[in-house]
Amino acid sequence: MQESMTITDGFSGPQVCALVGITYRQLDYWARTGLLVPTIAVAKGSGSKRRYSYHDVLELKVIKNLLDAGVSLQRARQAVECLRANLGADLAAASLILSGSDSVLATSNGEIVDLLAGGQGVFNVVPMAGVVSELEEGIVAIRTESADVVPARRIARSA
Repeated sequence: MQESMTITDGFSGPQVCALVGITYRQLDYWARTGLLVPTIAVAKGSGSKRRYSYHDVLELKVIKNLLDAGVSLQRARQAVECLRANLGADLAAASLILSGSDSVLATSNGEIVDLLAGGQGVFNVVPMAGVVSELEEGIVAIRTESADVVPARRIARSA
C-alpha cells in the first residue's frame, strides 16, 4: 500500500532543488551557512538527509527570485531575515519591490514594510502570488512522479 506524501512529510533535497530551480550545491551551502536551515530534519553526519517544510521551500523560492532579480546573496539574506522577524503578512498576497540596494514589501492591505532601510527608485516588482502558485504546481508534479514510480517498482518485484 502506497503512502501518499503530505506536506508534513516534507521535501527531500533533490525535490527542493527541482521545486526552487537551484542546484544541490547551492542548497547545501545555504543550509550550512544558515540562510535556510531545514525545519523538519537537519543533516547530522554522513548518510543523514535534510527534510524541508513547505514554508522552507517557499522561503527558498523567495530567495531564488531575489537573486534572479539581481539582489546579492548578502542583501537577499538581510531581506529574508527581516521578513522572518518582522512580517506576519501572507507572502502570497504581497509584492516585493526591489531598488538598487533596498527592498520593501507591499502587502495586499496597502502596508509597505521597509526590509533593509531606505528605498529609492523602484526597478522591479516580484509578485509573491506567482511564487506560491509555481511552487504548488511543482509539488503536484513531484507527487505525480512519486505515484507513478511506486507501482512500477511493485510490478518489477512481483515479476
